[in-house]
Amino acid sequence: MADPNALLITDVVVFDSETGHLTAPMDVTVRGGAIASVAPAGAAHGDVPAIDGTGRTLLPGLIDAHWHAAFATIPMQAALTADAGYLFANAVRGAHRTLMRGFTTVRDLGGPTFGLKRAIDEGVVSGPRILSSGAFISQTGGHGDFRLPYEVPRGVAGHLSHGEIMGAGAIADGTAEVLRATREQLRQGAAQIKLMAGGGVASSYDPIDVSQYTEAEFRAAVEAAENWGTYVTVHAYTPRAVRTAVDAGVACIEHGQLLDDDTAAMMAEHGVWWSLQPFLDDADAAPVPEPNRDKYLRMVAGTDRAYELAITHGVKVAFGTDVLFDARLAERQGAMLAKLTRWYSPAEVLQLATIRNAELLAMSGERHPYPGRLGVVAEGALADLVLVDGDPLADISLIGRPDETFVAIVKGGRVVKGAELVGSGPA
Repeated sequence: MADPNALLITDVVVFDSETGHLTAPMDVTVRGGAIASVAPAGAAHGDVPAIDGTGRTLLPGLIDAHWHAAFATIPMQAALTADAGYLFANAVRGAHRTLMRGFTTVRDLGGPTFGLKRAIDEGVVSGPRILSSGAFISQTGGHGDFRLPYEVPRGVAGHLSHGEIMGAGAIADGTAEVLRATREQLRQGAAQIKLMAGGGVASSYDPIDVSQYTEAEFRAAVEAAENWGTYVTVHAYTPRAVRTAVDAGVACIEHGQLLDDDTAAMMAEHGVWWSLQPFLDDADAAPVPEPNRDKYLRMVAGTDRAYELAITHGVKVAFGTDVLFDARLAERQGAMLAKLTRWYSPAEVLQLATIRNAELLAMSGERHPYPGRLGVVAEGALADLVLVDGDPLADISLIGRPDETFVAIVKGGRVVKGAELVGSGPA
């Protein structure tokens, strides 16, 4: 009798994310949610349900290191005003589509996703593994202050804003409030902490050049996170914002399109990660309200320079998309990854979205909610796999057309797409 908890993918070329090369045809066996063996094709495997991998490439499950599961697919106005039921219904649908694009893990950097993560982990709904930050933490007037005009000043009637009640953001000023907000997210299960260190594009109150939070405020969050064995990442674009954060012990910078040589060198010296997004003024441009259009153009003008600085100085780079408020763009998640060939080889692109992002996620230490190795097709690793019809190193556009080219997707050893391909294995 076939083992229902096992799976065999036969005669498949494997992308070795550690070396960036493709292997000879292999047989990959999965048992109990993990990869049991990766062996030359043709060995005896017993009675194991099998998928024929001939002519196909097996990738580790893709990882998006900057995602917003609660906000990726709904318009900004809905995110600011809709009730929880509407928000979560859209998030559930978006989570399933994320998984069907081959992204089996996401690092969620702001939003009410603890409940969604639990529902996915318990098998209630379909979606990727989520390393949630919980609410992003922002100073008053910072990039995370999306309060409507009538919600200011904060003391009116003693109420929190709609966004704070929903768990989208936490407005905190001074070390005591930052410490409290950080501890609240850790209490709820945050894998890492996200703070806003500088001006942003989507927010209306803060020019993109401003710095936010003091070194002391950052240090309060860093020390609280370190006490829980994890780290702080920050949204920032400018040298001053990044330098203040790095001096306080922040471990990762999100965006950074306006950085200079000296700041990139500082990040490399301190071993700070740079989570970059391929923001360009092209077909994938984010929907930005007209008053903020100039900020967006200034930011995207620095994208090429940011990647060049990261490569030149040897900064540890992660890949993320940071899609917000646009269901069409969310479907372009894989295409945005493929766009990185503007700066990297196809093999390096796939490494960024697999083993490199997994290395960043591992910094969550004991707060990482998924024990086991991600980002590799190797014995003992978690069985998160994408079976591609063709060779993505020869044609990187394959990863941008998942509905057409991803013939099977496996998460935790379970076939979530392509179950009809599973047949009886060789004796």
